[in-house]
Amino acid sequence: MIEPDVDRFLADLRHLRTFGTAGVLKGVSRPAYGRPDIEAREWLAGRMREAGLTPHFDPMGNLFGLGDGPGLLLGSHSDSQPEGGWLDGALGVIAGLEVVRAAREAGITNLSCVSFQDEEGMFGVTTGSSVWAGHLSLEEADKLTDGNGETLADSRARMAHLAGDFLSPDQFTGFLEMHIEQGPVLDTEGGTVAVVSHIVGIRDMRVSLAGQQNHAGTTPMRLRRDAFQGLAEINAKLVERFDGVVTAQTVWTVGRVTLHPNAASIVPGKATVSIQWRDSETARLAEMEQIIRTTVEEVATARGLSFEFGPMLGLDPVDMDRGLRDALEGAAEEVVPGDWRVIPSGALHDSTNVAKHLPVAMLFVPSIGGISHDYAEDTDEADLAAGLRVLARAASRLIG
Repeated sequence: MIEPDVDRFLADLRHLRTFGTAGVLKGVSRPAYGRPDIEAREWLAGRMREAGLTPHFDPMGNLFGLGDGPGLLLGSHSDSQPEGGWLDGALGVIAGLEVVRAAREAGITNLSCVSFQDEEGMFGVTTGSSVWAGHLSLEEADKLTDGNGETLADSRARMAHLAGDFLSPDQFTGFLEMHIEQGPVLDTEGGTVAVVSHIVGIRDMRVSLAGQQNHAGTTPMRLRRDAFQGLAEINAKLVERFDGVVTAQTVWTVGRVTLHPNAASIVPGKATVSIQWRDSETARLAEMEQIIRTTVEEVATARGLSFEFGPMLGLDPVDMDRGLRDALEGAAEEVVPGDWRVIPSGALHDSTNVAKHLPVAMLFVPSIGGISHDYAEDTDEADLAAGLRVLARAASRLIG
C-alpha cells in the first residue's frame, strides 16, 4: 500500500507557489516559457532526481520524472494563467510526484510523473500534451503565437538547453490526473472529492475583421466601415442564433479582443477576437462552428468589412477509462466513505490529449467559492490531503 507523506506534499506545493508568486492572496503568474515557469521546472526536476527518478525534458518543455519500467503516469501541468491560482495544475504535479515518491519508498519503482507544458494555452489548446500525444505536430505548433505575437518556436528556444527527445507513450500503462474542480459543484453541493466521468470538447479560433481606419469626429456613422461595430453585431447575433442549439451545459466565450489602432479618436480599422466554445457533443461543437462562420461572413459583407479565420484549434470530448475510474471510486469510498460524487469536467485538461494513447482518469477536489483562474483560487488543505490519499489508494489498487 502506498502511504503518501502529507506534510512533504504540502511543503512542496507551497514551495512551487514561490515561483511567480503574485503577492496577491495565494496567486501566481507563471505562464509557459517565462522565467518563473522555467525555474519552477528546473526545481521540479531536482525534486524528481532526489526521489530517485530520472528527469527528462522533451522539445516542448514537458518534464517527466521516469521510474524504472512500464507503469502508471501521474501528473498535470505547472504553468499558470497570467493571473492564476496556486493550485491549478500544480496540485496534480505535486500530488503525482508525492505518490510516485511514496511508492518508491515502499519498493514500487515503476511509476512515473509529469508536468506538461503550456496546458493553459498561451499558444493553443493544452499545447504541450497536444504535441506529445501527436494531436499537433511540432512544426505546426511552432507557428502558433501568443497574445504578444511571439511564436512558440521562439519561446521554447529559452528551454533548448534542457530539451531531449520526445518520449514514447508506450512506456506508460495509464494516466491519473488530480486537479481542483475549478467550478462550484463540490463546494456548494458537497463532497470531499469527485471522480470525473468525462471531459467536454473544445473549439478555439481567432477571427479578424478589417474595415477602414478613419477620423472619429469627421466620419459620419452611415459611412463608417468600423471593425469594432462589426464585431459587436456578430457577438449579439451569436447569442440569438445559439439559442435552441446549445444546452444549459454549453459555454462560449469571447476572451480576447484587440483593436487597431486602439485610440480614442480613431475609428477602429481592424478587430481581432478569440472565440472559444465547449460542449460534450462533437456534433454540437461543429454546428456552433458553422453558425459562427456564417454569422461572421454575413455581418462582414453587410458592413463592407473583410474577414479572416485563424486556425481552428480544439479537442473532442473524452470519456474516462472505466477501469481507472473504478480504482478512483473504490479508493474514494475507502478514504471518504459516502462523501464523494461523479461529475463531468467543463474545463479542458491534459488527460484529453493523453487519452489518445493511454487509459486516463481524473480526480477533483473542491474549489472554494468555485473560483479558479484568479488569484483568489484556493482549496482547504484537509481536502488537498484527502485527495492525495484517494489518488495514492487508487494507484495502489491499480498496481495490485
